[in-house]
Amino acid sequence: MAARLDRRCSSVAPSPHSGLWLRLYRPASEARTRLVCFPHAGGSASYYHSVARTLAPHIEVLAVQYPGRQDRRHEPPVASLAELAAAVDDALGPWLDKPYAFFGHSMGALLAFEVVRRLEDRGERGPHRLFASGRRAPSCPRTENIHLRSDQGIVAHLKRLRSTDPMLLEDEELLAMFLPALRADYKAVETYEGSRADVGCPVTVFSGESDPLTTRAEAEAWHAHTRREAEVLFYPGGHFFLDDHAAEVLEVIRKRTAQDQDSPHEFSS
Repeated sequence: MAARLDRRCSSVAPSPHSGLWLRLYRPASEARTRLVCFPHAGGSASYYHSVARTLAPHIEVLAVQYPGRQDRRHEPPVASLAELAAAVDDALGPWLDKPYAFFGHSMGALLAFEVVRRLEDRGERGPHRLFASGRRAPSCPRTENIHLRSDQGIVAHLKRLRSTDPMLLEDEELLAMFLPALRADYKAVETYEGSRADVGCPVTVFSGESDPLTTRAEAEAWHAHTRREAEVLFYPGGHFFLDDHAAEVLEVIRKRTAQDQDSPHEFSS
């Protein structure tokens, strides 16, 4: 996993039956489960290309592609978490034919949580586990206005997070392509009113020990958002601790997925 601005446009064709919303980088028909991955604000499906390679062939990785970036760069970005959740929920339908889990980082964790809620509200069997990374619990909103800042203000925020190669932040052409989608993503997160709802699947939380966007207490608060067991795992690093701890995080995903396959659950109502 690498939190870097991607210079490339995706060359991977949209997955069958998924429209433009999903990418299947490493098909693995023999896999017993799928991992649906939700990118962070400003991120794209290609962020999970290496994850698909690492987890194949035992886990098949499906990555969500938001509008306004890479091969969808000519589409207007969506600035509402509810609208994003509805669209992803609709696209996922044909892909829920085998056990699956959700993984989301930062904004992606909130979005994954909201998609689980939509599935449960319809009485669907949801994921066997939600992996929420780099995001405080839904019941811990903060008052933030990054989406209202100037372009320079958003760039300054990215530099603070150390999430993007500094050289890329000096490239005006790339920034012109990148910032509209990022601004919309921040608006989607910052206008999210929070939720005290819970879900019927176990939750595993990954968090950076020095993440300026998530305190230890805010990460631990995920315990209140599941009717099953929850665990919160901390790693050295900031908001993008995944850069240095991808192998450890993926090993946890492998182990928990294997455990869940051996002990399948049903929804708790």
